[in-house]
Amino acid sequence: MHKNNPFLKDYDFTKLVQCHPKLKSYTFTNTHKKVTVKFSDPKAVKALNTALLKYEYKISWDIPDQNLCPPIPGRLDYILHIADLLKKENVHLLDIGTGASLIYPILATCHLKWKCTASEIENESLAYAQKLINTNTALRDIKLRQQKNRNHILQNIIQEKDNFDVLICNPPFFKNKKEADRQSQRKVKNLNLQSKEKNFGGTSNELWCPGGEKKFIETLVKESLGFKDQIHWFSSLLSNHTNLRSICKTIKKTKPTGFKIIPMEQGNKNSRIIAWSYLKK
Repeated sequence: MHKNNPFLKDYDFTKLVQCHPKLKSYTFTNTHKKVTVKFSDPKAVKALNTALLKYEYKISWDIPDQNLCPPIPGRLDYILHIADLLKKENVHLLDIGTGASLIYPILATCHLKWKCTASEIENESLAYAQKLINTNTALRDIKLRQQKNRNHILQNIIQEKDNFDVLICNPPFFKNKKEADRQSQRKVKNLNLQSKEKNFGGTSNELWCPGGEKKFIETLVKESLGFKDQIHWFSSLLSNHTNLRSICKTIKKTKPTGFKIIPMEQGNKNSRIIAWSYLKK
């Protein structure tokens, strides 16, 4: 985890429960005599997120049960690594596929005071993200835009006079619903869970798209060329390490002036950010 991540330390569940009393019903003491929650339970993670955002940033937050519930420390890590990359203040960030949680703009706004614009394709998720903005005065400057064409990522979102310091994206991981369900069942088996339902939240557009993560990022790279003068750095999370070589090759074919692979580690999970730029040096 990033050295500046405030969630590096153990959670103070006493204070978190005070902020969000519903969290208490999901807490238990583990074999190491530490209070925790079952992270395989989306409702427990949702309650923890609500408490963390209330305690750390005074944000009132909630999402529909069916939507993807993002782990906040990991999401903040992405933002902090991007801050290291940019090395500047007064950043304008574009978040692609913000979802109902609006989590990246919330963290970028509250933790770093960045200006944020976010896109989303689903009507319901967009409406819920707007509800979060309307509910919290601290989020009122976040702007939302809807992508109405499922074949595009940046086209129809970036306007003629736009200028962004960085684009961030957490692309859908799976190629289809069957693949997502299969992965969930592996988790269920590994965790000895009883339920056969997905043990993580998420609607279809949050979890899968044709071609999965690899195809999505390749499309993003292709479209980035059309906006290379309006976005200083493009970036995306890349979860599947087997896609790294192919995607690096795709990016390098576009002849970027800057290219970085930024490792990310959270517990036993390893991931990475890929970032590229066409800025003239």
